[in-house]
Amino acid sequence: MTRHEKREAEFLLLFEKTFRNESVSELVTMHERDYEYECDEEIEKTASEVVEKLPEIDKIIEKFSPKRKVQRIPRVNLTALRLAIFEILYRGDVIPTNAAVNEAVGLVKAYAQDSDVKFVNGVLGAFTRSLKNPENE
Repeated sequence: MTRHEKREAEFLLLFEKTFRNESVSELVTMHERDYEYECDEEIEKTASEVVEKLPEIDKIIEKFSPKRKVQRIPRVNLTALRLAIFEILYRGDVIPTNAAVNEAVGLVKAYAQDSDVKFVNGVLGAFTRSLKNPENE
């Protein structure tokens, strides 16, 4: 499974989690049983870690999306933002920032509307610039 395929599986799992109360582990079991959907341990671990960090990640999203509260962001966009910010903060040693941003934008292009791409790219752009210049936050 390529890194892109894993990221897409993580994205889909996290997207489904926005609709359901089951744990990530339970969702993985359901997917494997009902949809013959492949989720390896790394995918499950990443999705679980993102869910654990949601309060922190959502604060970052709200900071860099001042006109839109997290609750008002479409779930596809929110899921892509959450996964990208998690990867930048916690997997930056393995996944370059530009790869996380490009993958998030690609996921939004595939699963959302064209106007959503600008929004996600804008939030992630502002966030990544703040990491390079923390005094400009």
